[in-house]
Amino acid sequence: MVTKYLVSAIILLLLASLGQAEAALNAHYYDQTCPQAEKIILDAVRNASMHDPKVPARILRMFFHDCFIRGCDASVLLDSTPQNKAEKDGPPNISVRSFYVIDDAKAELEKACPHTVSCADIIAIAARDVVTMSGGPYWNVLKGRKDGRVSKASETRSLPAPTFNVTQLIQSFAQRGLGVKDLVALSGGHTLGFSHCSSFEARLRNFSSLHDLDPSMDLYFAQKLRSKCPKPNKDRNAGQFLDSTSSAFDNNYYKQLMVGKGVFGSDQSLFGDFRTMWIVESFAIDQGLFFIEFVNSMVKLGNVGVIENGEVRLKCGVVN
Repeated sequence: MVTKYLVSAIILLLLASLGQAEAALNAHYYDQTCPQAEKIILDAVRNASMHDPKVPARILRMFFHDCFIRGCDASVLLDSTPQNKAEKDGPPNISVRSFYVIDDAKAELEKACPHTVSCADIIAIAARDVVTMSGGPYWNVLKGRKDGRVSKASETRSLPAPTFNVTQLIQSFAQRGLGVKDLVALSGGHTLGFSHCSSFEARLRNFSSLHDLDPSMDLYFAQKLRSKCPKPNKDRNAGQFLDSTSSAFDNNYYKQLMVGKGVFGSDQSLFGDFRTMWIVESFAIDQGLFFIEFVNSMVKLGNVGVIENGEVRLKCGVVN
């Protein structure tokens, strides 16, 4: 109960401090024009998650990847054309998939409230829903985003890579107006999800001239990952869950980092740098604190690059 009140207080403070670009967003944006919008989106997300347990992690990742490129404008949903390779076909987004969940929600929304709810808002609401469904916090999503008209696969190169060190991560987040605490809190989204071997196998063999294995890894854990990712590896689906409770939104991710069991090098680096280590420790000790800061950072991320002069797409994969 205390955590619930604290989360509400954090959101009120954030709302009070939002700048002009964010002022266009409102938690009650669709109250008059499409009051059933959030229920329609939740139903689509819940139905998809029942049939595919990978949906929650993919939707959350979709929100991150959308907002990190051109801001939260649903550019990640646009389909490629003969003249343009779009973001969703960029290498970091190939495994996101689950775009159909947003398309399904949009189709139902167009029946109920034609040309009203943007695809960008659907992603933001769906991201909140998968967190809450998985045992994480609930928050009121600010709404009123418009959809962009540009999407380029080449721009996905600027997404944070799983090989980044803390300095590179801090720089990447700072470019989006996000601080060090936001970096550590949003990295906690990795409490949901799975990674294929290609994203971490460089840590398992010939890591450096001095070390065969990444020395920041727990030895037993490294050996376990080696067995899952042999060389050569004929199983394209081989990989590892990003924490040991991968279907539950909790603080286990941070506990894993403290014992050398982060899957990505970028994740494990958070516990090896004085700028971020103390935040990892605080979230590992106090799940309620992690939830508060995660909500805080998700609201900030949801305001990155919001556009007021975009459109509301009729179909999320194509511009109007």
